[in-house]
Amino acid sequence: MIIGLPQEVKNNEFRVGLTPGNVRGLCKQGHSVLVQRGAGEQIGLSDESYRLAGANLINSAAEVFAKAEMVVKVKEPQPQECAMLREDQILFTYLHLAPDPKQTQALIGSGATCIAYETVTAFNGALPLLAPMSEVAGRMAIQAAATHLEKTHGGLGILMAGVPGVSPAKVVILGAGVVGRNALQMAVGMGADVCIFDRDIDRLRQIDMLYGNRVRTFYADPLLVELEVCEADVVIGAVLLPGAAAPKLVSREMVRKMKSGAVVVDVAIDQGGCFETSKPTTHADPTYLVDGVLHYCVANMPGAVARTSTFALTNATYPFVEALANRGLMAMVGDHHLRNGLSVHRGLLTSAPVAQAQRLDFVSAEELLAA
Repeated sequence: MIIGLPQEVKNNEFRVGLTPGNVRGLCKQGHSVLVQRGAGEQIGLSDESYRLAGANLINSAAEVFAKAEMVVKVKEPQPQECAMLREDQILFTYLHLAPDPKQTQALIGSGATCIAYETVTAFNGALPLLAPMSEVAGRMAIQAAATHLEKTHGGLGILMAGVPGVSPAKVVILGAGVVGRNALQMAVGMGADVCIFDRDIDRLRQIDMLYGNRVRTFYADPLLVELEVCEADVVIGAVLLPGAAAPKLVSREMVRKMKSGAVVVDVAIDQGGCFETSKPTTHADPTYLVDGVLHYCVANMPGAVARTSTFALTNATYPFVEALANRGLMAMVGDHHLRNGLSVHRGLLTSAPVAQAQRLDFVSAEELLAA
């Protein structure tokens, strides 16, 4: 198979979908890999390292898309990239389609087979290709919150850990999944006063066993969420419904009741965000104010630590890239976990959560692949 690796074009996105080590592995199995020049230069993955691994260096993204049978990326394709996709091509990347009708229609119109990292599953129901970036984003969320609590960045002027005689910041984490647990680890490590919400009692029990009275655990009752959010210095939005739009757990009215200078970090922004006041921002312009509350809603947070993120991501995605390269669409026929990632196939939507979010028709992946 001819596999294409274009340079990412989203704002301040420096991650890359394949490392030189991945390229070497694919080339050893007889595949050809086309790498756009400069794709990994910003994170120390030089064109020469890709060439030595066996890649063919290509001058433009257009040429990569035109020649590749499978395109491997990191972020959802931008409009100019969607326009370059074609019917006999596989796209393997993050898609986050539920809150993005324009991208959904562009991918349907392309006729390409589009497989989303974020809905590929594992035997235990986990999301193995989302987890590495969720780990990064969860940890970064607390870094971002600590920075933006500083008065010079628009916050209340609070030190996350406090000092002897002065209280630490009060941090509320909504969701105890991968993002929430990683945010929790960082917040506790920094000495914050932390509480975490979830609807999975067993998960809350695990957190209690691990952290004891250093963390307050709460079932996600709406009234209790409102009470804690309105008293918080920092609120981390870490909820996820796989493949679907994130639920709005914090209303505009609740934001209005929060402290002026408090910080919210909406890690769920890729799926539409869990604050009613959230809108996507970029690393170049990461924050905005609503009723005095500072909102940090960067849609590609792990891109800021792109080298770490690239290796963490490709460690997880490479076995699936290899399976698709070796078997093409048949790789999904024999692997229902990979098949769960199929979102669009030859002009048809195959994701039920996306269809529900956008009120569209869909056809099951099993039915389409069987045909």
